[in-house]
Amino acid sequence: MTASPSGSYLLRGTAAGGTLRFVGIEATDLVEEARLRHHLSKTATAALGRTLAASALLAVVLGKKSDSRVAVRVEGGGPVGWVVAEGSADGQVRGYVRAPGADLPPRDSDGKLDVSGIVGTDGELAVTRLLDNGEPYTGSVRLQSGEIAEDVSYYLGASEQIPNAVLLGVYEEKGRVAHAGGLLVQAMPGVSDETLGRLEANIKAMGQITDNLRRGGLLEVLNRAAEGLDLNLAPEAQAARFQCRCSREKASDSLKFFTGSERQEMIDDGGQEVVCHWCGEHYQITPGEIAALDAEETRAQA
Repeated sequence: MTASPSGSYLLRGTAAGGTLRFVGIEATDLVEEARLRHHLSKTATAALGRTLAASALLAVVLGKKSDSRVAVRVEGGGPVGWVVAEGSADGQVRGYVRAPGADLPPRDSDGKLDVSGIVGTDGELAVTRLLDNGEPYTGSVRLQSGEIAEDVSYYLGASEQIPNAVLLGVYEEKGRVAHAGGLLVQAMPGVSDETLGRLEANIKAMGQITDNLRRGGLLEVLNRAAEGLDLNLAPEAQAARFQCRCSREKASDSLKFFTGSERQEMIDDGGQEVVCHWCGEHYQITPGEIAALDAEETRAQA
């Protein structure tokens, strides 16, 4: 049996003679890092955390290469604004929300975090990925619930024609992310109705994914979902982490889009701070670095 490593990670496997494909992510650490980086409210943490997990799972299922990236954008008209996440098949994820401090009280019906309420339901979920020819392709569907998992599942079925089941969850305790993760099950060609029926019954009997994560981690989730279906897990887990692609050089280069007079104002003010919206990293660009951009531009025009 595959051992559970420390930190966030991905597990892959098959069941029912290869007619079901399982991809799961233990995302607690990376979602907690997102919460800290973006100063997220409790409900915004759940919304972004689910979307981060979904982007990592989709990158594995839809990606053609080991470093394929998939971006997920959810915009439903709710208080949080848009929710954006990008996942890579190598386990790197990053993301942000428009209004990180937006929050709602738990739902009266069950006491759960009101993710649907903060995301909204009047909008769409869009997924961008690269095709075989390297061109970006974006598919979108109307939001079904704003709870993210149901919306991602609907997208896979409607836009990608992939029969599937998706579970996503974030559980917070004492002001931090205690458990977070997700599961994507893909039905492969040749799957039997009996297998699909057993899978559906298993998932229904599991209840909330976070309850299973709390009991036994990601292995508990996978074993419960695949009960009686002869789950065969890959021997090695893959590390997953919150990892941005920003850099000081890219932050400095972004100032090239300003006019020369605007950059001079930055120099006169003692420099310019650039903040990456993906990860919240702050870069303080010095007057000398800004002046170097003007010199570079002058040389290019000569």
